[in-house]
Parts: sequence; structure tokens; C-alpha cells
Amino acid sequence: MPFHNGIHYQVAGDGPGVLLLAGTGAYGRTWHLHQRPALVAAGYRVVTYDTRGLVPSEVPEAVTMPDLVADAAGLIEHLGLGPCRVAGSSMGARTAAELCLRHPELVDRLVLMASFDRPGAFLNAKALAESKAAELPAEYEAVVRAAFNLSPRTLADDRKAQDWLDVFQMPLTGGGGPVSRLEAGQDDDRLRAYGEIAVPCLVVSFADDLIAPPPGGRRIAGVVAGARYIEIPDAGHYGYLEQPDRVNAALIHFFEESA
Repeated sequence: MPFHNGIHYQVAGDGPGVLLLAGTGAYGRTWHLHQRPALVAAGYRVVTYDTRGLVPSEVPEAVTMPDLVADAAGLIEHLGLGPCRVAGSSMGARTAAELCLRHPELVDRLVLMASFDRPGAFLNAKALAESKAAELPAEYEAVVRAAFNLSPRTLADDRKAQDWLDVFQMPLTGGGGPVSRLEAGQDDDRLRAYGEIAVPCLVVSFADDLIAPPPGGRRIAGVVAGARYIEIPDAGHYGYLEQPDRVNAALIHFFEESA
């Protein structure tokens, strides 16, 4: 089980490097079901890791955006990947964008999925409600997570809906340990800063995403010079898991087109 500076990571494949950054509370293995196999088959060396704050990586009391950026940069340098392709989803996308701004020499192509420049009223209300909520039954928590993160098309399929509900009832930590408090600047408006991104960039939004609605992705693509924007239908915040074939095709096409 390889670690670097307290971060548990995994490497698969050979070729040009790709670093994949997962969202809040998600483990690196979320990429292993669909994206990692497709990228390895396309000839890439794929690195995934468990974000600081989730066991078996180190679990400090709180994790900040500088922590997240330093961990990503440290892995790229430790594994000799840079400059490399970097793709992230949700908070992983925000980390990837900040990595590009603070360490541009380490990134040569950037993919931002399910990202936003600033949280909207709905997301702010959700965060406030969650901060005040009492502990709820796992079954109800699963329903809420499904409603927020999946497309109505997915939920309309009884088999898929039940599979997801079963997954969402599993403990978030997955490792039996604590989870750090996240203080990563998710409330900051970074649109102006993103205008300084100077590497080829692909912004991917998911049409049914309630957490990071497409208008935020379009705004980001509008300020990053030369950025491309695509919107994938029938997908919510977890679109890379709901529509993996479309996401994988977009990733590989962008990586190869920019080579």
C-alpha cells in the first residue's frame, strides 16, 4: 500500500501521466470502476489517491485548500509525472484548478468536471440545512444523497435506483476511521482567478447536476482562454459514474487532441 507524505495512492498503467482527483468524501477508487480502465487501455499511467482527511490517508483535524493542492503537487513530483494531465470532479475539480494556478509547471492539460465558480443559493441552503440536521436513519440519508447527486433518468430505473441506494447506505468513511473537517474555501468565488488558467482546459458539466449546475461550468469555460465546454445529458453530480462512456470518450479525445 504506497504512501507519500501521508497520502495513500495507487498507480496503474504506463505512458503519459494522468492524475485523477475525487470530490469531497470520495475515495480514489471511485475512478477505478470506469475511468481508470479506459485511460489505462488508451495508454496512460493513471494515478488516484485518497484525499487527506480520509483514512487510510492522514486525518488531521481540518483540511484546507492549500493542503489539498500541496498533496496533489507532491504526488506529481514524487512520481515524476509533471507536467501531466489532471482531471477532477466537484471539489477535486476545484483542487485541480488551484493546482494549475499555483503550480502551472506541473499541469499540461486540465479537465474540470461538475465544477462551479461559486456556490449558488441552493447549494448554500443545502449546506446550512445539513449543518443543523440531526442524525437521520441511513435509509433516509441514502434517499437524500440519491436525489441530490443522480439524474432523474437514473432514479426512474428501479434496478439502478436500488443499486445506488444500497451504495449510499454504506458508511462514507469506508475505512472505519474519522473524517476531517473540510475548510477548503468551497464558498469562495474563484471565477476571476480562473481567468489566469493558461493550459488547455476542458470543462464538463452534467445536465441534471443540482450541486454544480451547468451555468457555473459555462461561466468557467467563458473566462479560461481557449477552454472547451461540453454538457452531458441524463447525468447528475455523479455523471462520471452515470454516463461513463460519454465521460471517458470526452477525456480521451481531449487528452489525445491536445497532445
